[in-house]
Amino acid sequence: MMNRRELIQWAGGALTFGSQPLGAQGGLLLEKTIPGTTESIPVIGIGTNRYVVGDSSANSQLAQTLQMFHRLGGRLIDTAPMYRSSETVLGNLIDDLELQGQFFLATKSDADRDKGGRERVENSFTQLRTNTIDLMQIHNLRGLDMLPQLRELQAIDRIRYLGITTSRTQQFPDFLQVMQVEKLDFIQVNYSLADRQAAERILPLAQDKGLAVLVNIPLGRGQLFRKVQGRPLPGWAADFGARSWAQFFLKYVISHPAVTCAIPGMRKLSHVEDNLGAATGQLPTSAQRARQESWFDSLI
Repeated sequence: MMNRRELIQWAGGALTFGSQPLGAQGGLLLEKTIPGTTESIPVIGIGTNRYVVGDSSANSQLAQTLQMFHRLGGRLIDTAPMYRSSETVLGNLIDDLELQGQFFLATKSDADRDKGGRERVENSFTQLRTNTIDLMQIHNLRGLDMLPQLRELQAIDRIRYLGITTSRTQQFPDFLQVMQVEKLDFIQVNYSLADRQAAERILPLAQDKGLAVLVNIPLGRGQLFRKVQGRPLPGWAADFGARSWAQFFLKYVISHPAVTCAIPGMRKLSHVEDNLGAATGQLPTSAQRARQESWFDSLI
């Protein structure tokens, strides 16, 4: 292990400090190890479902955001062909910024085998301008019959990891069933301080089965910010290094021992700097997480 890396055992999960990139607040970005491997990724990634083709000003803003994300040590980018032009935009931006090979690229498949699923997957390689996709996920459990073909691509190293996703709590029973019967590397699920149902069964099962966990909607689609609008950050948030509401909410998510990486959407430089700040310094302990829950639940 490199001297600049300090290994911490956090509630049974491997948490490390990245040896190279500096976070937005001057600290090393926290990373977690992908279960069953020696590979680690920063605990904050970027969701790109709103990365779409726009005018020159909008495109420039996305380029600056992605460049800042990389400069501060961000690596994981989550996209999908169903996010309109997101894959195309990302492929172009990464190429224009000459950052090929610098990111952990995660995308999705949602078409059945007999309905163009393989063509859709091949198109993702083309749009992202890459020969290898780090993580291919079955989106909202649609097109599960593509898993055998995806495993063939994994066997020849075109896909490195396989997973499934959901962002719908009502889909959790089916999601749990697939987790039980399929051999997977990752899952992606909705989880936040305002939406904690995944912690009841899905996150514990992911731990039991050694699955990495990406968290979507970690900021609750604005619900969390609306709940605290006009309120000061609690003084005790400083005990785990939270300097903003976004960091307060994100540190709650990434401190769960099952969670590998949270993927908030980011299209502005200020969002990148703030959100990646949650990946530096301390994370809430189990007692502090319980205090966050009680405090949030007491809000009117």
